[in-house]
Amino acid sequence: MDDSPTLPSMDAKSIRENHFTCHGVNKHIVKISNLGVIQMTVFAILVIVLGLMLLGFGKRMWLFGAGVGAVVGLAILGFLPGAQDNWFGLIVVLGLAILFAIGSGIAKGLIGLITLALGALAGGAIVLLLLDMFGLDWGLVNWLLALVGAVIGAGILSRFKDWAIIILAAIVGALLCVEGLQLLIPSLNDFIASLITVVLVVVSVVYQGGLLKKGKATS
Repeated sequence: MDDSPTLPSMDAKSIRENHFTCHGVNKHIVKISNLGVIQMTVFAILVIVLGLMLLGFGKRMWLFGAGVGAVVGLAILGFLPGAQDNWFGLIVVLGLAILFAIGSGIAKGLIGLITLALGALAGGAIVLLLLDMFGLDWGLVNWLLALVGAVIGAGILSRFKDWAIIILAAIVGALLCVEGLQLLIPSLNDFIASLITVVLVVVSVVYQGGLLKKGKATS
């Protein structure tokens, strides 16, 4: 006598129902996946556009503030895995960018304090973003390096305000552009990303600093 368990038989109707159910689930998964791709693409494009604006016109205080806010937002998202894949990441980055832009534009009476604060935030966020770009996670050491970057950023801005804003805006803009590119092209390696960052910084500093015009005037 065969005591092995028998599988329940399924008629053609049940098979069709299960097929359509699985097909519906698969369509739902694909829809969610496509939505994630759209979110990531929109997020990356907005970050790149803001970066390009900083590379060309970062001397404007409100725009510099927006760039610093975006970099701070990206630095925060670096500690929240997967946050860049949904609308939360976009809200955080754009929200901080808008908040910093408004604050930098309105508080002109406190321009010295605002400049120091933006310099400190830019320095710390740049350090955190660079560490994240190269996949370096040293725990508390990362925060200590960010603190050093904040002090350096504030010190440079307080002493060389005009050129410091140009240089920091160029660095922030380049990092935003590269961050957006890495979101669009995950296979972009660290060496190429670093090379693009350096080139963008140099081009931006030369353009915003008016070095081309000065060179033509002296020739």
